[in-house]
Amino acid sequence: MKTILIIEDEAHIARFIKTAMEQEGYQIFTADSSHRGLIEAATRRPDLLILDLGLPDGDGCDVIADIRTWSSLPILVLSARSDEQDKIKALNLGADDYLVKPFSMGELVARVNAHMRRWQVGYEAPSQIELGNVSIDLTQRQVKKNGKDVHLTPIEYRLLTVLIRYAEKVLTHKQLLNEVWGKGHNHQEHYVRIFMSNLRQKLEDNPSRPNFFLTEIGVGYKLHIPKD
Repeated sequence: MKTILIIEDEAHIARFIKTAMEQEGYQIFTADSSHRGLIEAATRRPDLLILDLGLPDGDGCDVIADIRTWSSLPILVLSARSDEQDKIKALNLGADDYLVKPFSMGELVARVNAHMRRWQVGYEAPSQIELGNVSIDLTQRQVKKNGKDVHLTPIEYRLLTVLIRYAEKVLTHKQLLNEVWGKGHNHQEHYVRIFMSNLRQKLEDNPSRPNFFLTEIGVGYKLHIPKD
């Protein structure tokens, strides 16, 4: 049975999440402080962590930083902090996802399940990927839509492969700039917006309402790969 640790000081929220996750078949442990949470994380070795940032004895970002020194388990932040800088800080420290309170339990469950699937298999991008009517063959460096070749520039293709490598994980503008353009472009966020728009125009059926190349407002982007 896969285990989840919830570090949340609001008891009613912790109970709410615990009940929903148990219904999904997970074993749940809880902690109501950063100190207790770190002890539980070290002793329980959970498969995933759901973490509030506003804890009574410290900042949840310190918990992320501590855990990332010894574990790469998925960390999903669940916080009332909606400021862009709070999201960026948590993700840069090593969080895998960020949901703002109030949240949809359905979305939380879906995100947890997605991270669990990736963590369970030690996610490795397949050589062939399907995004609706788009097929991507990484071995042949070939992209087709409705069976017809799609021309991508070298930068567009590089951005696509980075998004595939980190599929379902939110990548900040800074992370994408470092991965695609390299060091020294940290302040060129418009590059990411322009090339993400290009990918949507070429690969999405409705670029203004994308199904695959998704925006995490104020933070960055992620690629959603449907399972079926």
